Amino acid sequence: MSEELAVRHAAWSDTPQPLALLLQILAVAEADVRKLLHDPMELFTRMLQPVLWLVIFAPVFSRTRAIPTGGLRYLDFMAPGVLAQSVMFGAIFYGVSIIWERDQGVLQKFLVSPAPRVALVAGRALSSTFRAVVQAIVVYVIALWMGVALQFSAWRMAGVLLTVMLGAAIFSTFSLVAACIVKSRERFMGIGQVLTMPLFLASNAIYPLSLMPGWLQVLARINPLSYQVDLLRGLMVRGGYSVLGFGMDAAVLALWLAVLIAIATKLYPRIVI
Repeated sequence: MSEELAVRHAAWSDTPQPLALLLQILAVAEADVRKLLHDPMELFTRMLQPVLWLVIFAPVFSRTRAIPTGGLRYLDFMAPGVLAQSVMFGAIFYGVSIIWERDQGVLQKFLVSPAPRVALVAGRALSSTFRAVVQAIVVYVIALWMGVALQFSAWRMAGVLLTVMLGAAIFSTFSLVAACIVKSRERFMGIGQVLTMPLFLASNAIYPLSLMPGWLQVLARINPLSYQVDLLRGLMVRGGYSVLGFGMDAAVLALWLAVLIAIATKLYPRIVI
């Protein structure tokens, strides 16, 4: 993979800088996606989780009729949260592949390639969106089969796709930051297990923010998953709406991604030390 980056360096050197950076990001992402396609079992295992939530948990929770959903059926209310949750759970462990590549000596080759650090980080974030798009298709198929009131207008579908990709990029970059800090697979897996459920439960994925105590609402409004769910809920289901507004949701998610990419770019070389 790093050899391919080196081969393309001559072409990049004669290309305008913004376009060269984009080509470098795409090259890193392409290498990661090809690696995933050679071993698709991870995609299959990640598909099981949204199936469990939509087929088992959502119908059970629907029977309680105790959660205010703003006029939506609970299944419709929960479907966007399940999509966001499955994307986050898949992306949050993305950093373990970086640690594995370091142990195999692959990462060192990437770091000495002509691609700048920001291209390596952004390329990783972009490659994680492929997995998220596959998960989104699975969730849509299951939700349609279960009778969720989905919307299929072109601009809403495009908005859902972009939101899913943005969420995957955020949590995979967050995972990369964690991997750069802990530097071992055992510690990383432990941190990943500790973080996933608090991020999920301190969000509006399965209940509205109004049900939370005040201190938890503060955490939920910092949590990027809350903004991803809010945006998906307004785009994905009939009668759904964004509590905070599409513009606010998109702006906060974009800010989170920019900050995390900046941090990961700074920390990325430290993972090999």
